[in-house]
Amino acid sequence: MKTFNESVYEIVARIPYGRVATFGQIARMIGRPRMARFVGYASNNKASWHLPWHRVVFKDGTMIGEPFRDMQYRTLKQEGVKFTRDKRVKMEDFQWQPESESAPADIRDWPLKF
Repeated sequence: MKTFNESVYEIVARIPYGRVATFGQIARMIGRPRMARFVGYASNNKASWHLPWHRVVFKDGTMIGEPFRDMQYRTLKQEGVKFTRDKRVKMEDFQWQPESESAPADIRDWPLKF
């Protein structure tokens, strides 16, 4: 059985390039919806520093505090993520939606060729 942190790390590792996820979203994905704060605590473990933590933001698109914020902003911008004027991620366009990416293809959506 995986620990809480191991479950968090597994999700963070899956966040695609150019997308972001929220602390609460990750908590919900591992079945612990009220533990968003602890997702943030999991990022403080040196064993997880190789993961793309820069892709994890707050639900309103704000980034974490200094001194990491400037690096997070620059890195996300390099990945093509767009921001509002007050440097919040445009969540409606860049929030990762894993359930829509893994949806099975429906034959009714395929073009018909005769």
